[in-house]
Amino acid sequence: MKLKQYLWTADKGLAEADQVTVLDDPQLVLYFAAPKVMDDGKRFAELKQRFPGSHLVGCSTGGEILGEEVLDGTIAITAVRFEKGSIDVCGHALTEGESSLLAGKSLAGKLKQEGLKAVFVLSDGTKVNGSDLVEGIRSAVGDEVIITGGLAGDGADFKRTVVGCDCQPKEGMLAIIGFYGDAMHIRHGSFGGWDRFGPERIITKSEANVLYELDNEPALDLYKRYLGDEAARLPASALLFPLSVRMDANDKGDVVRTVVGIDEDKKSMIFAGDVQQGYSAQLMRGNFDHLVEGAQKAAEQAGGGNGPGLAILVSCIGRKLLLDQRIVEEVEAVAPVLGKEARLTGFYSYGEISPHGFTGKCELHNQTMTITLISEY
Repeated sequence: MKLKQYLWTADKGLAEADQVTVLDDPQLVLYFAAPKVMDDGKRFAELKQRFPGSHLVGCSTGGEILGEEVLDGTIAITAVRFEKGSIDVCGHALTEGESSLLAGKSLAGKLKQEGLKAVFVLSDGTKVNGSDLVEGIRSAVGDEVIITGGLAGDGADFKRTVVGCDCQPKEGMLAIIGFYGDAMHIRHGSFGGWDRFGPERIITKSEANVLYELDNEPALDLYKRYLGDEAARLPASALLFPLSVRMDANDKGDVVRTVVGIDEDKKSMIFAGDVQQGYSAQLMRGNFDHLVEGAQKAAEQAGGGNGPGLAILVSCIGRKLLLDQRIVEEVEAVAPVLGKEARLTGFYSYGEISPHGFTGKCELHNQTMTITLISEY
């Protein structure tokens, strides 16, 4: 595996981020771009000209990661050439009224299935139900295939996210990369670090990813009570108080859900993934040190030290908003665990896709640091 990284900034344009590696013919170019940076088509045209013959896959973000830096207003770019394994890249544009479940199934079904070991997925972050998307992908590739990825971001605005798959990035787009070959090794880790607080409540009314009531009380009213003055900044301020959702008190496979929209008229909240009626839910809040420790634990799950590798970090925009000036600490905590030969890139997302650390089942997560480590040996 050969890797070379680049960074686009408004003042310097597209420049090499490392001066060591020479890579003329990458098969894959991954890019993670700040909102609106790709909108005029010039940046995509520049990438296409710079990397002819390469698959160009990327999305908009809530912040970009390159090396040990967390950036805003940039494009973080990593060019990859696989020397022993192979890849397949496919895209899918959502159609009017198409369910996320069917979209995921259609997307993954386009891949060559023979020898498929793992997939990495990028999805529009505001037009999909992430839980259903993952379920659709899993139904197409089977439970033995590792599924990781994330939902595109739009800063903290939740208005417009875009994904590109060998095309100008656009809304309603999904992209998937399939990895093949015995020499291809995909490892992963996912961890949160948020603390539960307050009483555990029952989801008394919900439909898919829309939450109407907790303990028979309108969900939006409950959130506003906890947020106080910050309620005026909904839905962004709700990112600081995600929900832990599980079947019951004995369920170890809980998932974290974060808000992507609200409905004032219905007093409901729209989450990135399902919030099942009858399940238990508990509010969470962040602790700076625990969040950084969580990122380190995700890296420990993924492992490292097996030669050159690409580490794709997908962390949640909620973590970035809370950690603020300390956000770089979670990336700095990850880097030494993954090893000196791992190249880091990634983005801040509206949802993270990874196998659950306890159950092993692929899930949509929120408010986690999720790491996909790709290497060949």
